[in-house]
Amino acid sequence: MISVPVGETRRVSIGHLQLDADNPRLFGHSTVAGDEEIIASLYRAAELDELLQSISANGYLDIEPLVVTEDGAGGDHLVVLEGNRRLAALRILREEELVARLRDSWNLRILVPAMSPELRPTMAEVSVHKVSSRAAARPFLGFKHINGPAKWDAYAKGKFAADWYRSGGSKGVKIDDIASAIGDRHDTIKRMVAAIYVLEQAEKSKLFSVNDRYTKRFNFSHLYTALSRSQYMEYLDLGTGWVRYEPRPNPVPVEKAGELQRLLVWIYGSKDDDRPPIVRSQNPDIKRLGFVLGSHDALLVLNATRSLDAAYAQTESVDTRFTTSLIRGRDALRAAVSSLRAYDGQDKSLLEIAEDVKETADILVQRMEKKYRDATRD
Repeated sequence: MISVPVGETRRVSIGHLQLDADNPRLFGHSTVAGDEEIIASLYRAAELDELLQSISANGYLDIEPLVVTEDGAGGDHLVVLEGNRRLAALRILREEELVARLRDSWNLRILVPAMSPELRPTMAEVSVHKVSSRAAARPFLGFKHINGPAKWDAYAKGKFAADWYRSGGSKGVKIDDIASAIGDRHDTIKRMVAAIYVLEQAEKSKLFSVNDRYTKRFNFSHLYTALSRSQYMEYLDLGTGWVRYEPRPNPVPVEKAGELQRLLVWIYGSKDDDRPPIVRSQNPDIKRLGFVLGSHDALLVLNATRSLDAAYAQTESVDTRFTTSLIRGRDALRAAVSSLRAYDGQDKSLLEIAEDVKETADILVQRMEKKYRDATRD
């Protein structure tokens, strides 16, 4: 085993370093198979292009050591807990055959920047700082990547916090302990961990996969924001008080598996089924979808049309729909009048549409006038 004492910093060969399969940046619940899959996932999720450009232009600047620990199997490698992006970039720049395998096996077309021969030796060895265990590195990693200078995205933060939380076992690591150590709000960490458990349940049950999301970006905040709203709790039968308690694995009842699958596809879509998400932005779509989940008629419309607009319209009262439609119609007609100069008089079909609008408006006015007269007479 390569000798690096715990608590010390030494320079070691790249060949003695192993990527971390439990890196919070990696998507999905299942264990990552090997280095190629880890590098492919990091390249897609962590945007390594700028890092590749920087190292190829300047050489590897060995300023901050990688944080490592024993691999746990007694092998001749150190697992990199902090610095996986840097290690992945170095391996891409050093190993031509790796780039070819990523292209053939993972359909990744990585444009490797040219690097001068004088700079290549800077990638042979890197500084590492060894810690006794993954647990010993958590406070530093959490602070750096959650509220520090190198922030993870929301999914990586949630996954990191969930792994830390469950690692306590019988010792009972509390959300308060994690929030204090990494400098974040207690309720935010709790919502993130709870949402990670919901995602993991869906992954293990093969109801949904994060890797099957329709868009490249994974908006994890959509989910943990939704699950803090009462309509979503009721839809999944979580109990409206579930967010007050400590998170637990498999929180969604088995009989609600279908609802969980539909909800995740509504929020994130499905690439395999070519179904885009109906949630386009957190505000206001998460709120509107919540109202739909609380209405039987609106859910029927959503399942039939996959239109959030059409489904949400069913949650509004008749009075509200009428008022909204009337105001929108007036505004649309005013917009048409302001653009009237664009009509050159050649297209008769547009004139016929305008005449139809006039006839419809006349009917509307006549009926409203009658209702008004009847109401005032009463």
